Amino acid sequence: MDITEIILDQHDQQRRLFAQLEEWPKDDIEGLSALWRRLAIFLETHAEGEERFFYPRLLTKGTGAADADDGTVDGEVEDAIKDHNKIRDAVRRADAAKVGSSEWWQAVTDADVANSDHMGEEERQDLRDFRANADFQLRHDIAVDFLRFEAMTAAEGIKPVDKDADEYVEDPKAELKRTEG
Repeated sequence: MDITEIILDQHDQQRRLFAQLEEWPKDDIEGLSALWRRLAIFLETHAEGEERFFYPRLLTKGTGAADADDGTVDGEVEDAIKDHNKIRDAVRRADAAKVGSSEWWQAVTDADVANSDHMGEEERQDLRDFRANADFQLRHDIAVDFLRFEAMTAAEGIKPVDKDADEYVEDPKAELKRTEG
């Protein structure tokens, strides 16, 4: 197992789940609601898993890759945390709207756009940077922790909490502790 491959695989799953929502019968509110709930849980467990296990190690091993705005690993991670917060905000708006309403569809679309932008950047920057600078054993160890966390958390439920991107880059452990429910 390799955390970069796990993340790529989950990105593909997220893309497919958003596509399923778009193609779902619009009058099947119960089905839309269930599919959305599944996707919202997946998005949050994925983001939280990255924040707990992947990004802290990227901060210590990465050097900045591809088209990162400021060319640094700190900039890569700060941007990723901000992206996660945008996705969380859109998910909250969808959860607050009536499933199937125009407000709900707009929030779902906003989540899709924010997530798509984030995945593209992460694939070009963070994952490339980590593959170039972290050995396979570390990538394997992080994958095990990440998948375990996702499985355990999805079973228990998770409360989405925004992180302060600047504080996270300074001290990921402290920011994660501050935001624990």
